[in-house]
This record gives sequence, C-alpha cells and structure tokens, in this order.
Amino acid sequence: MSAPKADDDHPPPAVASSFDGLFTAEWARVVRTALLLVDDDASAEDVAQEAFAGLLRHWDRLDDPARARAYLHRAVVNGARSVLRRRRTARAWTPPHDVAGPSAEELALLGDQRREVLAAVAQLPERQREVVVLRYWSHLDEAATAAAMGISRGTVKSTAHRALASLQRRLQSDPSAPEGQR
Repeated sequence: MSAPKADDDHPPPAVASSFDGLFTAEWARVVRTALLLVDDDASAEDVAQEAFAGLLRHWDRLDDPARARAYLHRAVVNGARSVLRRRRTARAWTPPHDVAGPSAEELALLGDQRREVLAAVAQLPERQREVVVLRYWSHLDEAATAAAMGISRGTVKSTAHRALASLQRRLQSDPSAPEGQR
C-alpha cells in the first residue's frame, strides 16, 4: 500500500506528524551542518529550509522513512555546494572595464554644472520647483504630476514651461555677475 497523497498545501496527518517530529529533532543539527559548510548564518538557514521543503515534497515517495535523515543531510550538502558555487561565480566575475568613461576633469565640470542647476532650481518659486522635480527628476508624466500636486494637467504644462524658461535664463546668464545684473 502506498503512502497517502498530499495536496500542495497540507500533507496527510500521518505524514505531518512524522515530518514534524523529524523537523523538531533535526532542525538544529541540519542548520549546524549547513553552517559549517557555507560559513554564513542566513545561507545556512536557507539551505536547511530548502532541504526540509524538498523532503516534505517527496515524503510520499520515500521508501523507508528511516532514511529521511540521510536524505536531509544529502540535500544539505548539495544545497551548500550550490551556494558555494554561486559565491565562487560571483567573486570571479569582473565587470568589463569602461574605457570611454569621463575623465576627472569632466567629472569635476559635471559636478560644477550639477551644483549650478540645483542652485537655479532652488531659486524657483515653490510650485515651479515642485513641478520640475516631479516631472524631470522623478520622471512622472503630466497626469501623475497633476495628481500628486492636486492641480490640473494644464497647470502642470504652463508651470513647467515657465520654470524651464526661468532655468534657461538663469543658467545662460553670466554666473559671475551679481544676482540683480544677470
């Protein structure tokens, strides 16, 4: 006679009680074994959990429930090997060298330009600043910006137009000139 079949969510009561007993008796030992193999608490618990989940999925196909411990330990060893293999692969990967990256001078210039733009945005009136940030920094469309601010799409369009024109004037003017003479 074969073992009763379990549905996906709930194993039969006999399976559940024997599996629960095995889980209670072996959990700490299985986690310690995994910890010794992978040297990381979180990974060890993941390996142990996967081993128990696999055992429960195949419990009805186990010829001898007394061999469940051996199955668990084999599953832990295999799971630990997979974790270590993934780690080794991740450590061995080196990102491709980006030859076309900006030079130090370009980065410094970009930093200066960014500061100028942020200063110009900070000088905008509050509503214009909010529209610019939501539309162009947060990449919201007109409808989403309007909803976030509680205004109409037309107001978003006109406010964005005025804000961009103001930013263009501020950024194209002579930065060394005093504020009133730009």
